Amino acid sequence: MLSCWGRARPLKSIRMPAAIGIDFGTTNSSIAHANDTGEVALAHFPYMGEVTAAYRSLLYLEQAKERGVNALKSWSGPEGIARYLSADHKGRLIQSLKSFLSSGSLLSTDVFGRRYTLEDLIGRILRDLREKAAAQFGVSIFKAVVGRPVRFVGAETEEEDRYAENRLRMAFKIAGYESVQFEFEPIAAAHYYESTLDHDELILIGDFGGGTSDFSLVRVGPSVRRRGRSAADLLGNAGLGVAGDSFDAKIIRHLLSPALGAGTNMRSMKRLLPIPSWIYGKLERWHHLSFLRAKDVMDLLSRIKTDAVEPQKIAALIHLIKDDLGYQLHQSVQAVKYELSNNVAATFRYSDGAVDLTARVERSSFETWISDELKQIESCLDSLLRASGVHPRNVDAVFLTGGSSFVPAVRRIFATRFGAQRIRTGNQFTSVAWGLALRGSTLAGVGSD
Repeated sequence: MLSCWGRARPLKSIRMPAAIGIDFGTTNSSIAHANDTGEVALAHFPYMGEVTAAYRSLLYLEQAKERGVNALKSWSGPEGIARYLSADHKGRLIQSLKSFLSSGSLLSTDVFGRRYTLEDLIGRILRDLREKAAAQFGVSIFKAVVGRPVRFVGAETEEEDRYAENRLRMAFKIAGYESVQFEFEPIAAAHYYESTLDHDELILIGDFGGGTSDFSLVRVGPSVRRRGRSAADLLGNAGLGVAGDSFDAKIIRHLLSPALGAGTNMRSMKRLLPIPSWIYGKLERWHHLSFLRAKDVMDLLSRIKTDAVEPQKIAALIHLIKDDLGYQLHQSVQAVKYELSNNVAATFRYSDGAVDLTARVERSSFETWISDELKQIESCLDSLLRASGVHPRNVDAVFLTGGSSFVPAVRRIFATRFGAQRIRTGNQFTSVAWGLALRGSTLAGVGSD
């Protein structure tokens, strides 16, 4: 059972020297630079003939021969996607690495016969992000304020949470950063929102990422900045490991997995046994999908296909895993989720040569699928309000950020408690990086003239 957790942390502030803010997300990352006048700029990256501030938190690896020696080549972000899509023979695409940080059982993984630590792989993404941003901003980047969730995915204790943060810090060190200071992601979003205000407010921040949903109650505004922040300005933090990936998993479970054999049977000694469900549990999680390519799993699937009542479905599953088509699957899921946020019905489309699936989806059905996750979000939010002693009527505004903040059922949770007129949005995918850069400016200014 996923749980809600809470913690308070004091805020500081003051002036505005130049600073870098980095939001390393489960799905997307972004990086911002605040100059000495407080102006903030986001780094942008070319992708599919356009530019984007969202740098996909993925790594694509290929093995190549250089001067007769096998060498590992890697690309991250938009370049990694482009390289993966253009490759005739697919290498290895790794996504959602942030979700593994709290896991003491995943220290390293095998890539083309060599072991690489999780920190090494994340470090490659962060190094590329640093170098590309430094070239854009025209500054050397060796320190930054970095966002982190209130509690990392999978961390059930403070010790596991510290372990995850320390691993992320090591990844930044590997990437060439000399100094990293962490700030809660919802607090960073509060800094962004505060920069738009000309009056003081008590705000609730809801930050919905790929792996976690985080909430903060904070006093913000011009007078807070002038007098300097105190611990009393942060009334409380809370978060839980339910977010966009959890919603995506339900779409896969209900729409795609049945076409790949979930719920079907195989023959065993004149009996019918269900296809192992754990395989489809891995399929639902982006960060577990690549592990299904392990030889023992592929051998198992080959045996299952031989005995399956519907072998063509298992063959389609093998094709998806063998060809590492998680990115294409992810795109189909994101497309239908986006469409359901804007319409009462949508069409799910996924085609990879072995599967050609088109299915109509009602928004009401999707909301039924994610009802348990919605209840957990509601429970976490209500626990924060009770623990902080704040009544919803005393909250001046609710600022929602992150991709899943667009989901109508998520927004209704806040509209029901605070009223739709108090909900604010803006820069849903980059507000955290923006706020982190502002936070870096205030930290650098402490003690300056």
